Amino acid sequence: MGSDEVDLETLHASRERDADADIILSARDITVGFGSKVILQDLNLDVRRGEVLGFVGGSGTGKSVLMRTILGLNHKRKGTIEVFGQDLSSLSSEQRRNVERRWGVLFQQGALFSSLTVKQNIQVPMREHLDLSPKLMDELATLKIELVGLPQDSADKFPSELSGGMIKRASLARALALDPDLVFLDEPTSGLDPIGAAAFDKLIANLSETLGLTVYMVTHDLDSLHSICDRIAVLGEKRVLVIGTIDEMMKSDQPWVKSYFRGERALRRVEG
Repeated sequence: MGSDEVDLETLHASRERDADADIILSARDITVGFGSKVILQDLNLDVRRGEVLGFVGGSGTGKSVLMRTILGLNHKRKGTIEVFGQDLSSLSSEQRRNVERRWGVLFQQGALFSSLTVKQNIQVPMREHLDLSPKLMDELATLKIELVGLPQDSADKFPSELSGGMIKRASLARALALDPDLVFLDEPTSGLDPIGAAAFDKLIANLSETLGLTVYMVTHDLDSLHSICDRIAVLGEKRVLVIGTIDEMMKSDQPWVKSYFRGERALRRVEG
């Protein structure tokens, strides 16, 4: 076993010992629907400060819908969402902006602005929330580019000039632009080859540990779930079916969980 694996195992163990860790995000009785179709119903979820939470479920179960609802991009029919101890629905516009400054988002496919360079994309949150000089924004963007492991010459490139892995890293740099406490990642390793996905997982784990980030990660990647997630939440039947560590997932008798984590595809991963 390598030193990186030992460090991650130690990190996971120390976090699990603190079962009463601070709750940084709490969703209660969340119901979301579009027209007559109900996607989520009476869903409950807690995310602990400093953990990497993997969020999984079958296609169409509403994983991204829930994340977008937390972010305020989808309307909820009922329920409460508290982030940093504040009920989002009760905040004024200014208070909401102050909360949003404390989180970052990496959307599927990166969602970079195609007409902006990498540096300019990273500076978008700075321009929206801060009053900084162009020189300082350039310096901060340079730091973020270095933080996510991109070469400095990528700063002046456009998204069309980047590989898939570089787009993911540039998008992560933008998500980290305001030094957030909480980061939402929607399928961060989707579309990456196994080597690129493993490198991105390691980057997320290192950033979580060194920066003290809380990470909410929607994913279907079994390797990510095994290697970097402290806990995993499983979505199905319009709610969170089960939440726990990877060891608890492996022992679960819930049919979907059992099929996903101990099915043929999962066994091929272990045997490989």
